This record gives sequence, structure tokens and C-alpha cells, in this order.
Amino acid sequence: MNDLIRILSTVLMVAIALGLGRLITGLAAKNKGGARDRQGNKADPAAVVRAGAKLVRPILLLVLILILALGSFYNVTEQQNAVVTMFGKVVRTDTAGLHFKIPLIQQVRKVDITTHGSGIGYSVSPQGQNIINTFDGIMITKDFNLINIDFYLEYRVSDPVAYLYNSQEPEAILKNIALASIRSTVINYTVDEAMTTGKSAIQSEVKEKMVRELSEQNIGIQVVNITVQDAEPPTADIIRAFKEVETAKQSAETNINQARKYENQQIPAAEADADRIVQSAEAQKAARIAEAEGQVARFNAMFEQYNLNPLITKQRLFYEAMEKLLPGMKVIITDGDTQTMLPLDTFTGTEG
Repeated sequence: MNDLIRILSTVLMVAIALGLGRLITGLAAKNKGGARDRQGNKADPAAVVRAGAKLVRPILLLVLILILALGSFYNVTEQQNAVVTMFGKVVRTDTAGLHFKIPLIQQVRKVDITTHGSGIGYSVSPQGQNIINTFDGIMITKDFNLINIDFYLEYRVSDPVAYLYNSQEPEAILKNIALASIRSTVINYTVDEAMTTGKSAIQSEVKEKMVRELSEQNIGIQVVNITVQDAEPPTADIIRAFKEVETAKQSAETNINQARKYENQQIPAAEADADRIVQSAEAQKAARIAEAEGQVARFNAMFEQYNLNPLITKQRLFYEAMEKLLPGMKVIITDGDTQTMLPLDTFTGTEG
């Protein structure tokens, strides 16, 4: 389309130059009193002027027609949408391709619908360096600490008509909505969570709030993504203190892991000792029970014999008891008043 416009413009300029050249030549000949044609005959200056004027009028008409024709067509790229208005009212929205409009009556405004990015809490210089914006980046956390947190916002135009006509500065509104959503989210997290484990949750909550607020405001912009770029304390002293805290936490975690390792080593050994003691006790228990059961069986057998011959059993038991007791005893005979005592040797024949 642009190449066609350039070609038509070149042809138009050549035609205008030729017509103006003929007109100027006729005027010059008239002022000098005459001119000659190609055969050397003297030409009428008035006729030359009329011929030039006749040539200029079609050229001007052609110029007007070309202007109207060129103003009737416009091209929309893949990265754009075009909003067509007539007398201040939106007629339609065109996507990629070549389109027609009524010249001088309908107006076209093209809108870039590709994804754009913007930093919140920082900006990028022309040299590509990040410039910290403490006014937007410093937030207060749930535990009343300050944190400098930066976000990167990606957005695109979802409704070109709303983007153009529902607000004067949609990007400024988008930034204010983003700041409000970020501040109302970070306030619900501690400074440690915002710097470490809570980043993903913060990103999700901020995006949900922005989507809801943009839907209510209807400025024609859609949030594609928002991510936490960096989160750190706002001053060097606080950064150093946080690093010391993190070092202490890591040391504590290391000691806890070592203690758990020792616990995991000692518990199996203690359980093995306990099993060994229990098994030994069970063995002793079984031996005692077996011994007791044997004694009970022997006593029951003796009791049966006793029931058969009580006197003989008593005598046998007495004799067996004496055989066990007397060999290790001294026998003393007394008259009952302890006045006369006669010691005797043991039945084994040894001195007591």
C-alpha cells in the first residue's frame, strides 16, 4: 500500500510539473511578444496560455481524485486494530488487512494490540539500566516492616474502543490500579514471606485483584502477567541485618538437621536394644513358667502317691528331708533344763 502511494505521488508530481511548465511557457511567450512552434512559425501567445490552462485543470481534477482515492483506503497490520468513526460515533473496528472508508467523513484511529511491559517500582533508562523508584517500590508488610519490592507488568489492549474513548489516560489508570492491588496484597504478608516463600502467592493475588478492577473500570486493557522482579529491605543497614538473620536461620536449620540425623541413628539402636531386652524377658518368662509347670506336675504326682499310701509317703518324705538336713548339723542332747549338754559329732564323722 505504501509503495502504491509513492508511485502515484511521483506520477502526480510529474503531471503537475508538465502542466505548470506549459502554462509558464505560454505566459513567458505572451510577455515577450510571441513564441514559435517546432516548425519555426510564430505561435499565438494567448493560445499557448489557454492550452496550458486546459492542461492544468484536468491535472488538478486528477489530483483531487487521487487524494480522495488514497484517503479511501487504509491498511491495518497484524499488530493493530483500527477504530472507524463517523461524526464522532464509532462505526466499526477493523482487524488486519486493507479496508475502505468514506474520505473526509470517516476517521480511522489505529491501536497497537501487542503485549507491552512496564516496571513498577523501577524504570529502565535509555541505556538499558534499571532506575529504582522508591516512591512506588517501598511497601509496608504485615509485621510493620518496610520492603522495596519491584514488579514487572505485562498488558495488552483487549478492547480498542474502550481504550480510546472510555478514559483519557488508560495507562496511568492501569498503573494506579496495579499499585493499589500490590499495596493491598503485600500488607497481608510478613517481610520474610514477601522476600522468600510468599512471592508466588503475592503475584497470584495481585493479578486477580487487577483483573477484577480492570473489568469494573472498563478501560480496554487486559493484564497478561505480573511477576515479582526483586524484593529486599530499603536500606543497607537493614539489608545487612536481614543477611545476619538469614545466616542465623541457616545455622539453626543445619543444627536441626544434624540433630535429626543423630535421632535417626539412635532410635534404631534403642529399638534394637529394647527388642533384645523384651526377647530375653520373654525367654526367662517361658523358662520360669516351664519350671513352675514341672514342679506342679511333680507335686501332683507325689500327691497322688500320698493319697494311695499316706503313712509310707510321710515316712519317705521325712527320711529324705533328714538326709538333706542332718549331714550339716550338730546334735546336742539336753535334759530339758539346759543344765547338762552332751555334744555329739555329726553323722558324717567330721567335727562341726
